[in-house]
Amino acid sequence: MLKVFCPLLITSLALALAFKMKFWNIGGEGEFLMGAICASCVAFNCSSLPSVAVILLMCLAAMLSSGILGLAIAALKVKFNTNETLMTLMLNYIMLYVIKYLGDTKADWNFFLREDSERPIFGKFPDNAQMGGIKIGSFNLLWSVVCGVLLTVLIYFYLKSTKQGYEIQVVGDSAQTAKYAGMNVTKITLRTMFLSAALIGLASAFAVSTAGTVSDSITNDVGWTGIIVAWLAKLSVPAIFVTSILISILQYGCQAAATQYPAIDSHFADLLQGLILFAILVADFAATFKLVKKEEAKDA
Repeated sequence: MLKVFCPLLITSLALALAFKMKFWNIGGEGEFLMGAICASCVAFNCSSLPSVAVILLMCLAAMLSSGILGLAIAALKVKFNTNETLMTLMLNYIMLYVIKYLGDTKADWNFFLREDSERPIFGKFPDNAQMGGIKIGSFNLLWSVVCGVLLTVLIYFYLKSTKQGYEIQVVGDSAQTAKYAGMNVTKITLRTMFLSAALIGLASAFAVSTAGTVSDSITNDVGWTGIIVAWLAKLSVPAIFVTSILISILQYGCQAAATQYPAIDSHFADLLQGLILFAILVADFAATFKLVKKEEAKDA
């Protein structure tokens, strides 16, 4: 379950940063795949380095590549007023086709694939590129989970106690008010989107190093599920942490049940997530708005 929880938690926190600024980053899947590809490049080409150095380089490569991707989309938004929803949405499919191309193309340059297999198969990472953990009896607490919890605390204080966090909130409430207050909205937008995408890249580095390989299904749909988690938690960092745990239990439970009972589909968790989100949105609408019957105007 922890392998599901950590990428989902970090991705949800990253998306919440952009959403608080009213920047609709729907490209979590694409940014995740970009980070996974670049982290894998490091893993396959740094087999002679110590494990700690390799994993740190994987995280750095994933964060920079995903962050630059997010920064480019934010730059188009502030420069040409492009629609960030469409731009980030298209990014998901572009990166999906990129990783599918890497997984289907046998060539001398393609170090992602196993050399001893006739058909294209993604290779296994060297041992020094695989995430370790803390042994607690028979339980192995992954370092990625520890980092995810620490990151949750840092983002909470970043939003609550720093100038940059306050600026995100003001820009989200009203960009015009932020400009009137002397804030550089362009800089804030670029900085926050870079941070959001970079954190998703970090989640992807943790995911591939834990799995020990890369694939076109490495995201486990966290880019989409992270949107649901962020909105269910109403962009609150503590609530995102709790919601990520609950959604991870739901997903892991459905996958485990599907292996035991053929009648249960492994994607049943997606249906339940949709129903939960729909119920929350309906309840929120009913609590916020009141339906009033419009009376016909009487003749004078």
